[in-house]
Order: sequence, then C-alpha cells, then structure tokens
Amino acid sequence: MFRRRTQQAVDDSPVPTNDPKPQGKGRPTPKRRDAEGRRRQPVTAPANRKEAYRQQRERQAAERARVREGMMRGEERYLPPRDKGPVRRFARDWVDSRRLPSQYFLPFSLVILLVTWVPFPPDVRGLVYSAVILIGWPVMMAGVLLTSIYVGWRVKKLAAEKHPDENVRGVGFYAAMRALQIRRLRFPRRWSSPAAPPCPRRSSAHAGPRQRSAPFLTSGTYPSRARPVSSAPATRLSSA
Repeated sequence: MFRRRTQQAVDDSPVPTNDPKPQGKGRPTPKRRDAEGRRRQPVTAPANRKEAYRQQRERQAAERARVREGMMRGEERYLPPRDKGPVRRFARDWVDSRRLPSQYFLPFSLVILLVTWVPFPPDVRGLVYSAVILIGWPVMMAGVLLTSIYVGWRVKKLAAEKHPDENVRGVGFYAAMRALQIRRLRFPRRWSSPAAPPCPRRSSAHAGPRQRSAPFLTSGTYPSRARPVSSAPATRLSSA
C-alpha cells in the first residue's frame, strides 16, 4: 500500500542519426553564477609603485592610440572642439575638393630657400635674387592674400546658406588656414577629391557596402571615374 511506485520503463532504443528533429543541445544549462564566474577575469594588483606606473602608462598609451585612430578616421567624438560641428566639416570638404593657389605657398617658399643656397656666379646670383625679391615673393603673397579672402568669404556665405541654424563665426578664417596647408598634411584627414565637389552622403540604409564601411564620410564624395548608373531599362539585342 505504501510502496514506492515503480518508475516507468525508459525506452533504450537508439535514436536514428538522420532524425530531422533536434534532440536538444546535449548539455545541461549552466547556472547563472557559473556563467558569470567564467566571464570574470582575475585582476592582479601591481606588486609595487613602479609596476603601477607602468600599467598606467600602458593604459594611457592605448587610450591615446585609440583617440588618434578615431581622429584620423574623422569621427566626430574624437575631434578637438575647433573641428567639431557640421559647419567646420562643410568648410573642410569645400577646401579639400578644390586646388587653391594658397596650398602651394609652403612648397614655393622651400624652393626659394633652396635656390638662395645654390652657389651661383656673382652676376647670376644678382639676377636670381632680384627675380625672387621683385617678382616671386610679391606674386606669391598677392595670390595667397587674395585666395584667403575669397575662401573665407565664400565658405562663410555657403555655410550660412547650408546651415542657417548653426553658428558660422570663425569658419571663414578656419577655411583660409586650412587652404594654406599642404594637402597631404591636413588634419583632420581629407576625404574629398579635387576632381569631384562634396555632395550629400547617402543614408546608411541605402548605401552600398563601401559607404557603410566608412562611417567617417559625413559628406561623401564620389570619384570622377565613377560613372552614374543609368535608370533606363536594359534592352536585349535580338539577332537578325
């Protein structure tokens, strides 16, 4: 009457290997404390002050490298305050998409400096110095001055039209100073090609894999060699 009920017989027949239904994950579900314990990593405290300073320097170096990479990619959160914002980004794209006379100021100055060091004969040296002082420098300085004024005025006007709700104070001087720099040495890094002016970036939902893989292209550009895809339906040529 008070006997324990006998357990039902368990079917010991083997499960076929080609059974389409899954038979479970094959292992018990781990407990929460076990899973959290595996995720945790042991933290070893530094043995002395020298070791603590070394670990701190390594962490700071890794953080600086991460910030540097983010700045080179043009990510907004890593840029300094003077380079943040859609207005400054528009100014950089506008300057980088054009070849301006002011960007050759530093190479021209280096060439003039090297020419003055060449040991010319006395009569030739006088002609070279006269050409540099009376023609070269005045022409270059006038070109740089006029280009800076035009770039500052043009960028400030276009930025005010494109971003009416943003503050455009100082964007003209910012664009003029960027135009003086050598293209390869500009920072933040340039992403616009001189062959194509900056154009609005496509949304990530409709962008191709190449645009989605470059989140820093806030105002992307398309190479000049890329031809637009025609929207006309393709026609099949029938053989005569």
